[in-house]
Amino acid sequence: MTTHPLAEIAASFHSGRAAGITSVCSAHPIVIEAALRLARKTGRPALIEATCNQVNQEGGYTGMTPADFRRLVEETAGRVGLDRQQVILGGDHLGPNPWKDLPAETAMARAEETIAAYARAGFTKLHLDTSMGCSGEPAGLSDEMTASRAARLAGIAESSSPGTPDPVYVIGTEVPTPGGSLGELTKARDEITSPDAVGATFDAHRRAFREAGLEAAFSRVIALVVQPGVEFGHSEVLHFDPAQSEALTAALHGLPGIVFEAHSTDYQTKQGLRSLVAGGFAVLKVGPWLTFALREALYGLDCVADALDGNPPRGRLMVAMDDVMRASPKNWSGYYHGDATELWRQRHFSYSDRIRYYWPDPAARSAVERLRRRLDGRRIPGPILSQFLCLDGDRDIAGNSVDDVLIAAVQRVLGFYDEATAGDP
Repeated sequence: MTTHPLAEIAASFHSGRAAGITSVCSAHPIVIEAALRLARKTGRPALIEATCNQVNQEGGYTGMTPADFRRLVEETAGRVGLDRQQVILGGDHLGPNPWKDLPAETAMARAEETIAAYARAGFTKLHLDTSMGCSGEPAGLSDEMTASRAARLAGIAESSSPGTPDPVYVIGTEVPTPGGSLGELTKARDEITSPDAVGATFDAHRRAFREAGLEAAFSRVIALVVQPGVEFGHSEVLHFDPAQSEALTAALHGLPGIVFEAHSTDYQTKQGLRSLVAGGFAVLKVGPWLTFALREALYGLDCVADALDGNPPRGRLMVAMDDVMRASPKNWSGYYHGDATELWRQRHFSYSDRIRYYWPDPAARSAVERLRRRLDGRRIPGPILSQFLCLDGDRDIAGNSVDDVLIAAVQRVLGFYDEATAGDP
């Protein structure tokens, strides 16, 4: 049996060496390429994850099945010269969430199809998230019900996976809001997972897996999702305070082979990310920050194009994206609130980055392509880069493509995570 590379992370923590891995949660091709190029440079594995809402057997909101997503990642790896063995594919929040408005049995049947598709496609890191209630059920389920449904999905994954390596699992019922908080950020600190909850979650899943005859699968549970007291909203970030999570870290020492997976780590400081890893939060998930950086770079390049033409910035790309978002508000209207001015600000600048859902739209793609054509083959002087892209004034980009600038912007963020997870030299 081939040992999964992520198993080494837990072994490292429990041997006294803090190291981890960045979980890149994005389906944007530029973000994926940036992550894979960085992996080629560092020689470390690239963990690329898709969520059940984003990618599933019905296409999700990206239109991709798990097999399609794997094809995108592997084709990108081939193009940048990265060995595919260096890529780990993960499935995030796998469970009934996309169908939770349906009766529980119907939603779970769909979830079974989802995890089977992920496992067949070679996704080997699977987050089992069955904590949400379905139609007619409470919003949050008990540990026992959650664990029973998680074991049910694990059984499907075990029978669907081609193996080599066998899949590893992430469990946990205290899952932060995907994409950022909708309420008061301080609640995240009030809701830091207790050590007792960690033990109860672990024990409930161990019992459920044993009752389902899945002891071998449970031996490959490598992480628990917990709330370490980090979160972000539209314009604020709740930063990690190690002192608030000392009891959580201590609880890990009674769980050999297990580390924590931290969601919503976007926009943390470099020191905050390092402290998370040192505290056993070894799997750091990041998503909106990466596409936020991508959006910043695109808007910056739009200003650059105007400056090269001898004009002040006119915001053509911003206007085009606002038209796209207002024409189809379903991906932001339930998340952004306020008067017309505040809604405009949030559409473009919120840390939750709901604009990321709109880049695949044909009108958005056309707007970005027009920007590419305006910059094609043009040298961007260092002072203009410094003004609009926060790059060093002595760094001219001569002959580089728009994609080179975008990848550099994303890799700047990924670099913070790579430093934090690399471990002691």
